Amino acid sequence: MGHKLTSARRRVEQAAELLDLHPETCLRLKYPNETRAASLPLRHDDGRLEFFKAWRCRYDDLRGPTKGGIRYHAEVDQDEVMTLAFWMMIKCAVMDLPFGGAKGGIRVDSKKLSLAEKDRLSRLFVRAFDQTIGSGIDVPAPDMYTDERVMAWMTDELFHIKGHKDPGAFTGKPVSMGGSRGRTSATGTGAFHVLETMRAEGILPEDLKTIAIQGFGNGGRHFAKTASEAGYKIIAVSDSTGMVSSPTGIDIDKLIEAKKSNGRVDAFEENVERGPPDILLRTEVDLLVPAALGDQITRDNADSIPARSILEIANGPVSTDADSILEDRGVVVVPDVLANAGGVTVSHMEWSQNLSGERWSQDFVADKLAAAMQEQGKIVAEFAKGKTTSVRTAAYAIALDRIDQAASMVSIAE
Repeated sequence: MGHKLTSARRRVEQAAELLDLHPETCLRLKYPNETRAASLPLRHDDGRLEFFKAWRCRYDDLRGPTKGGIRYHAEVDQDEVMTLAFWMMIKCAVMDLPFGGAKGGIRVDSKKLSLAEKDRLSRLFVRAFDQTIGSGIDVPAPDMYTDERVMAWMTDELFHIKGHKDPGAFTGKPVSMGGSRGRTSATGTGAFHVLETMRAEGILPEDLKTIAIQGFGNGGRHFAKTASEAGYKIIAVSDSTGMVSSPTGIDIDKLIEAKKSNGRVDAFEENVERGPPDILLRTEVDLLVPAALGDQITRDNADSIPARSILEIANGPVSTDADSILEDRGVVVVPDVLANAGGVTVSHMEWSQNLSGERWSQDFVADKLAAAMQEQGKIVAEFAKGKTTSVRTAAYAIALDRIDQAASMVSIAE
């Protein structure tokens, strides 16, 4: 078992101390059900043959089919995929969705691939793991550097392999192929609903106004737009290339256009200062929103974070080693397994629509998302206050309790 997964499991062990669990529950969660690896032989446009490592981990399916995204990144490895699948298991249980956790990945810099090469590589992934992909077994979705176009290729490839349509086998698809309206913005919008709920429940301060966002991909961008429209002041935004900041607030609509046109936030020049991306974490701000990569806040820099509140949109942006440092300093962290669960929540809606043949409106999906994030956010907040524990530990404890209820039903041990 890798370092990342070992570290992630420590949070389960801390939460388990607050519960009276079946003796076999934590044992079941120690290792994933299965982790499969493959080498994908991609023929490049110029005729070169190159092999790319790929993985799919199905962590636990006690509560339903496994669910989780597929990421394309040059640093993906098996430990990361297993850890992300573990977090997806927790996340689905936090949201009380009928899914277990899964994750997949290909170790590739997708920015260096042509569109045709990315198409072929996506189809190779499906061929490698088609035995378990399906609406009742394992349901992939987009993740880092994958999108609805990738899901369209994968959906099409699975049909050619199996000879029949299974639209619920993938979520995050284009609406024209059975995708759900509202799926693209769900992660960022869902995080905003959690922010509002945590303020209403007294977990986050009522006078919270200024926000800094690390990462301006799908989740960070939609969160920034929603929060800005609600009256919050976004004073700093970064991506992998740079940072822009303004004490009076950034015009998010114009920043989105600049990023879309130039591929980088520091191309935005209207009444902002620019600097390297690592400065953002040290911005004096009410709320820090890490929405980029994992392990951005560690024991090495946790003492230097000036923000008093953190909302995790990225997966695992605060390392386990940093948890206690931030908690001792009184920094409130709203964890990823709740804050970024809007994506999988609307993925469940997409899956449900695919199974029933229904088509839901944008407003209907938006209302259901808001209700779900508010309901589970309130449950987590009340547990944290009642047990005088961190929001992260509260979320993990609620997830564990729900998994335990399923585990105890399939066990004969007393």
